[in-house]
Amino acid sequence: MRTMVTGGAGFIGSTLVDRLLAEGHDVDVVDDLSTGSLANLAEARAAGGRALTIHHLDVRLPETTDLIVRRRPEVIFHLAAQIDVRVSVAEPVFDADVNVLGSLRVLEGARAAGADRVVFAASGGTLYGEPDASELPVRESHPHRPLSPYGVAKKAVIDYLVAYRELYALEFAALALGNVFGPRQDPHGEAGVVAIFAQALATDRPVTIFGDGEQTRDYVYVDDVVDAFARASTKGGGLVCNIGTGTETSVNELLRTMAGVAGVEPEVRHAPSRPGELLRSALDPTRAAIHLGWRPWTTLEEGCAKVVDEASRRAHGTDVSKGRPADA
Repeated sequence: MRTMVTGGAGFIGSTLVDRLLAEGHDVDVVDDLSTGSLANLAEARAAGGRALTIHHLDVRLPETTDLIVRRRPEVIFHLAAQIDVRVSVAEPVFDADVNVLGSLRVLEGARAAGADRVVFAASGGTLYGEPDASELPVRESHPHRPLSPYGVAKKAVIDYLVAYRELYALEFAALALGNVFGPRQDPHGEAGVVAIFAQALATDRPVTIFGDGEQTRDYVYVDDVVDAFARASTKGGGLVCNIGTGTETSVNELLRTMAGVAGVEPEVRHAPSRPGELLRSALDPTRAAIHLGWRPWTTLEEGCAKVVDEASRRAHGTDVSKGRPADA
């Protein structure tokens, strides 16, 4: 199958590219490398051969539509996005330019190329606004009431996907992702708290917790998420599906888990709560189980151990599992 991954040099996108190549698909990657990195595609470039083509391109440009028409992918995995909620609040026009107009460039290309389907990376953490605690884990039937420009833009793209399905018979599946974590995640990214903690633990630096640390999130491991994307290439047509664990984990609990697998006692510093931050979040994955045949399988401890291991190797230049230089 010929596929395209926008944002394919990013944390989730590059992991998806690895999966698609391993399954024998041809993959076109579209990425402007503003937040993604070619280093994330090192394994794919070494193993992909002619099955992998990388295009350094901004999804906002008309050339994106032209490229899709030329390459004629059967399935487009649309992950390219402006992902920082704080940036969306400070610069809502820029956020909409990337996340709405950029997505329309992709949809227009998919329509003109006769693509079978677009699989869209939606945001489970912002789509539902601030549900009452009694409604957690939240289901897809909950009203979509995003409270940030980022969430509004992601919801708008879902609305466009529905319209394109009705008007042009372009099939879609939208995956409302929880807090995705795993290797390759940028420790400087807004949503990368696991990566941020791992880097601090690996370098023996203090860990900063905003507020009291009792705010919760639904942390889901990247390999599990990529499996959902792969399944959504043929299943879940016309649906929004939550991709999460259904379990709330507080920031304090997350840090305890990570410190435990790292075998350290970190210095913890507290900072004021960030304005607009959700207090609690968890996604009910039942619909994904029914329609995609998907369930998460990586435990929080297992996933955190892999992230901590990667952070330690990067910080110390050693293979911590073998206690020797990483290039030995």
